[in-house]
Amino acid sequence: MKKIIFVCLGNICRSPMAEMMMRDLVTQRHLDQVIEVESRATSTYEIGNSLHPGAIAELKRENIPLVPHSAQQISQADFDSADLIIGMDQQNIIDLKAMSPEADRDKIHLAYEIMNKQKVIEDPWYNHKFARTFRQLSEVLPLWLDKLSN
Repeated sequence: MKKIIFVCLGNICRSPMAEMMMRDLVTQRHLDQVIEVESRATSTYEIGNSLHPGAIAELKRENIPLVPHSAQQISQADFDSADLIIGMDQQNIIDLKAMSPEADRDKIHLAYEIMNKQKVIEDPWYNHKFARTFRQLSEVLPLWLDKLSN
């Protein structure tokens, strides 16, 4: 089984939205038995907290099935078990590379890297633009799924 982990600062907005959206794509493509999807935080700020209400509302608006969620920080076991680790912005990438064993650093990628862009998935925590986050994730997630399923 291949495993992809989405990572943002707190694991209550962008990365769990990516996780749930990707799980939906995996289900639509009948890849549930071959691709595992999770999300994590780089920080400990929100550990144990559930999905941000704005993220919940946006996912519901877009008919994305919600799964139980409790924010977790990325761990050594996550670095070991993941095939791909996708960070939402440049600071996530810097933090992930500082936290990871050197052998796992090639697994770490910026979300928009799949489109050869240095663009970031902007954090909706500050301005509540969850629809923008959904649109941005919708651009990159199918491409990451294609890469992982090949």
